[in-house]
Amino acid sequence: MAGDLRHPIFARLYPRMDAATARIGGAAHRDELLDGASGRVLEIGAGYGANFAHYPKTVGEVIALEPEPTLRRRAEEAAAVAPVPVTVRAGVAEDLDLDDASFDVAVASLVLCSVRNPVRALAEIRRVLRPGGELRYYEHVRHRDPGGVRFQRYADLLWPYLAAGCRTSRPTDEWIARSGFTVLRERRFSFPPSRLPNPAAPHVIGIAVRD
Repeated sequence: MAGDLRHPIFARLYPRMDAATARIGGAAHRDELLDGASGRVLEIGAGYGANFAHYPKTVGEVIALEPEPTLRRRAEEAAAVAPVPVTVRAGVAEDLDLDDASFDVAVASLVLCSVRNPVRALAEIRRVLRPGGELRYYEHVRHRDPGGVRFQRYADLLWPYLAAGCRTSRPTDEWIARSGFTVLRERRFSFPPSRLPNPAAPHVIGIAVRD
C-alpha cells in the first residue's frame, strides 16, 4: 500500500515493550498528553493504537495515521474498542493527504524521533491545524548535558537499525518551537527509571499552538 514503511520485527516486539513501560508510568504520560483535548484530532504514527484508550470524551473524531502495516492492523483492533471514534489510515507525517486547517488538535507521540524528515513533518502538521490549533507531543529528545549528547550520537550509529529508524539525539522540542508554534507548556523528565545509561531517557510532554 502507498505510504507503507515496513519494520516487521520491530512491529512485533514494540507492543510488548510499550506495555511494560505503560505499567511503570507510560500510561500516565499518555493521560497527561491527551488531557483536555477536544474536537477533531489527527494522530501521526499511531503505532498499535496505545493512545486510543486515553482520549477523553471531549474528542469528536480521531484520524490516526500509521505507515507500518503490522502495527496498523493492531491499531485497527484498538480503534474498534476506543472510547471515541477512531479511523486508522496508512500515511506518513511528511506528506499528509489532508485539507488545510482541518484539525483542532494534532498528536505526536514517540514518533518524531523516527520520521525521515521531522522538520517537514512539523510543517505538514502546522498546515492541517486550524489557526490556534494544538500540537500535543510526547517525545524523547536530545540530552541537555554535552556528555549525554555525545552518548546519544554514538548510540545513534546503531539505534536506528534496532528501533525502526528512531534517533535519540534529535532536538525535537527545539524544532517544534521554531516551526510556527508557540509552546504553552512543557515538562522534561527522564524515563524509564534505570541505573543503566539509556540514550532515549530524556523525554518531554508539551502543548504548542499554531501561530
